[in-house]
Amino acid sequence: MNLRLSTLAQMVDQGARIADIGTDHAYLPIQLVKEGKVDYAIASDVAAGPLQNAEKDIVAAGLKNKIETRLGSGLETINAKDRIDTVVIAGMGGKLMTNILDEAWSKNFHFANLILEPNVGEPGVREWLSAHSYQIIDEKIIAEAGHIYELIKAQQVENTISLTDKQIFFGPKILKEKNQVFYQKWRGQLAYLKKLLLNLNKAKEKDLVHINKIESEIKMIEEEIND
Repeated sequence: MNLRLSTLAQMVDQGARIADIGTDHAYLPIQLVKEGKVDYAIASDVAAGPLQNAEKDIVAAGLKNKIETRLGSGLETINAKDRIDTVVIAGMGGKLMTNILDEAWSKNFHFANLILEPNVGEPGVREWLSAHSYQIIDEKIIAEAGHIYELIKAQQVENTISLTDKQIFFGPKILKEKNQVFYQKWRGQLAYLKKLLLNLNKAKEKDLVHINKIESEIKMIEEEIND
């Protein structure tokens, strides 16, 4: 299993009942059951092809009695009888991820733990978690095969959790650790934003709202990578 999936697996609590949404080959639930970390998992996907791949891999691993496959969109494949306490959603955009969570939330369907890996739009995911009383208890920023990933583990609590603008933007736990990958990501992003700002300022009709947003992000990044 690759670094991204193994890091996600480490975030899952011992004995959790998990649903892996957008499971593809079901590599994550297979690994978790093999390790003895979980006894039951749902591998769910919106597309029939990937789910068939998952079923083949589950059968090949001899785990058909412990991993159930479900075909459907988002969290509509999960019901209260499943007693799922941990939902893993990885490898999709943050906006789609929060839409999936919103859809379940609108039906009063909540989960104790969320383990999320948005490939874009991480701040929007943190905003959603904060607004829905989830506390971020673990985060990792990792690099693999030319990509940088941010992984977020959140736990539902009673009260709304307030995050600062910087914590939403960078991640509260990632900001504390600031590992080598953190600097790699944000130095690259800083160079990109400076070029973007240059182009925005050359426009005949300037989009001041966008310019101010970019300037604010540049300032935040510079403060964190030059401290």
